[in-house]
Amino acid sequence: MERIYIGMGSNLAAPEAQLRSATEALAQLPESRLHGVSAFYQSDSLLPGQPRYTNAVAALDSALAPLALLDALQAIENQQGRERNERWGPRTLDLDILLFGDRLIDEPRLKVPHYHMQARPFVLYPLAELAPADLQLADGRTLHELLAACPFVGLERLA
Repeated sequence: MERIYIGMGSNLAAPEAQLRSATEALAQLPESRLHGVSAFYQSDSLLPGQPRYTNAVAALDSALAPLALLDALQAIENQQGRERNERWGPRTLDLDILLFGDRLIDEPRLKVPHYHMQARPFVLYPLAELAPADLQLADGRTLHELLAACPFVGLERLA
């Protein structure tokens, strides 16, 4: 099994409930074990005019292949009402594979490490709750370096 970190986000249809339901679904994935979930964080949308997002990160130990896991995550999104009308539109649920063990993945459907995680505090700070500070990404960067370059700005940690 490999340790996989999954970013979770929602800004529609009771976002906190969406993330709790997603966590329950992750715990039911075959050949997998949910290791932990960060606190929930709220932040403004990256695009103006959208509702605030609630985000978290889940740590999953899994024997699933990367694309099989991606398919399972997209099935969870669909079960929770995800509509893919526009790339950056509001969503009931977004599940992104941030890190997949120490793999560097460059497939048409999947890029790991996740391509913008280094610039997103709503990803890095929840990730830091679950991953060791000296975690090294497949591309050589450490979580500590990413955090140092991405201040805790615009985030609200929820109780």
